[in-house]
Amino acid sequence: MGIQKQFLKRKPICKVTFKIAKAVANASQSAHVVGEFNGWSISATPMKKLKNGAFKTTVDLKIGRSYQFRYLLDKYNWENDPEADGLLPTPFGDSRNSVIRL
Repeated sequence: MGIQKQFLKRKPICKVTFKIAKAVANASQSAHVVGEFNGWSISATPMKKLKNGAFKTTVDLKIGRSYQFRYLLDKYNWENDPEADGLLPTPFGDSRNSVIRL
């Protein structure tokens, strides 16, 4: 897992790269980043599967705020990012969402 942040000098934007390690992907065929920045859409932000079995994608996000998100593997398995800036409880019971602060 991993999150890389690249803040742009001339725009209030951060290019955020989300990555799911091969060990976590566990032979999954698809992965998506699902969060506040895409209306919690399970299909809006697909991740590219790399040759080594990991997944990654880059999203442009506005700075100065926080976003909750999770990874969705094979349309049924939800995962958090251990390198996220924090975790917040969801309204759906015992689960938590990852948080990124920009």
